[in-house]
Amino acid sequence: MTSGGFDFDLLVIGGGSGGVRAARRTAALGHRVAIAEEYRFGGTCVIRGCVPKKLLVYASQFGEQFEDAAGFGWTVGESSFDWAQLIANKDREIDRLEQIYSRNLESAGAELLKSRAVLESAHEVRLLETDKVVTAERILLAAGGRANPFAGLPGAEHCITSNEAFHLKRLPGSIVILGGGYIAVEFANIFHGLGSDVTLVYRGKKILGGFDDDLRDALQEAMTKKGIRILCEDTIVEVAGKADGRFQAKLKGGAVLDADEVMLAIGRQPNTLDLGCEKAGVELDEKGAVKVDAFSKTTADNIWALGDITNRIQLTPVAIHEAMCFVETVFRDRPTQPDLEDIPTAVFSQPEIGTVGMTEAEASKEFAELEIYRTTFRPMRNTLSGRDERTLMKLVVDAASRRVVGAHILGPDAGEVAQILGVCVKGRLTKDVFDRTMALHPTAAEELVTMYEPSYRVRDGKRVDG
Repeated sequence: MTSGGFDFDLLVIGGGSGGVRAARRTAALGHRVAIAEEYRFGGTCVIRGCVPKKLLVYASQFGEQFEDAAGFGWTVGESSFDWAQLIANKDREIDRLEQIYSRNLESAGAELLKSRAVLESAHEVRLLETDKVVTAERILLAAGGRANPFAGLPGAEHCITSNEAFHLKRLPGSIVILGGGYIAVEFANIFHGLGSDVTLVYRGKKILGGFDDDLRDALQEAMTKKGIRILCEDTIVEVAGKADGRFQAKLKGGAVLDADEVMLAIGRQPNTLDLGCEKAGVELDEKGAVKVDAFSKTTADNIWALGDITNRIQLTPVAIHEAMCFVETVFRDRPTQPDLEDIPTAVFSQPEIGTVGMTEAEASKEFAELEIYRTTFRPMRNTLSGRDERTLMKLVVDAASRRVVGAHILGPDAGEVAQILGVCVKGRLTKDVFDRTMALHPTAAEELVTMYEPSYRVRDGKRVDG
């Protein structure tokens, strides 16, 4: 027991990015820490999310790169793709990363509890693997989220989610994906790049709600040109198995689509089901997420929550940041609120999206007048290759302060550029600073500092040309 009569000073439920960071940092400060994980340490991002997805994105890009090589004088011989080898190599890398996560926790002094853990009371946690109850002075809920299984859809049991997509035994010859968010869009591009026939079905008017409209329009057009079929303002109403082992997706609009796989990518749900929150006095919101205050504290005095189990921003760096703030607040007596403004975001579509700050639509509601700097061009890498994809860059500027409040890119390496733009927007730099910055030539990013005149203005929410 600790001096306070508890088994642990902190018990973390969930071994994802946020939970691991909180456990490591707290243990390193000399506190007795345990972290419970029922599956694999690393969580959604490392095991079944960002990391394996990015590896599949890389794999899916080689087909176009082989095509482009001819324009630069290369002769590429006959090529073939082995899905099983890709998945095996991906699994080996994920195993390596999981071992690193576990090793780092143990090195910091945290105790690893390989079990599902549920709340029994405000200070008690039951480990279901052994049916043992342990006590903790403080508890941190970091159990993350899960893919929405769309249980109300007839035939949902025939469908896969992003979880199963990483472990398919074969590459589907055809796939129907339901959804229009970044997960649906990224997997549509992955499967298309690897040779699948892809149909994306989305109930909205255009994909990627919440992103700047110019990016949404340009990406949807680029994906359609590649051969990805996008059906907007429609949805799947039933999925049925066929005698040949394939599936049939029936759409609300009347269309019937045959496919080797049907994938559901319609959002994620917080992992609060059967977690015992009600026993511990932890209140949930209408979406089933844990309610927290500005310092990640729940409605229970000694319980905090962070990451995807809360209804904030579901991104890995956000969970890690929230974990750092939690440690500062609770164990270093330095009350620190997570700063969730101006978070850089990437969509690893093809072409890629990188964005930070406000969209034009958001900014037009907050500022009386905007200056919009916008350019599209054919990146140099596409000249000799003959590829007709274009890059789009856009800066949203508050006309009164001249501050760049949003920056948006569609094109090669957009995510890499958006990380640096995040510093600019977070630092509240003005357009004048961009104008004074020397261009780095020849790069695509130099366009960001050579747009001297606004493409148009937005006054009181209405576009004004000139």
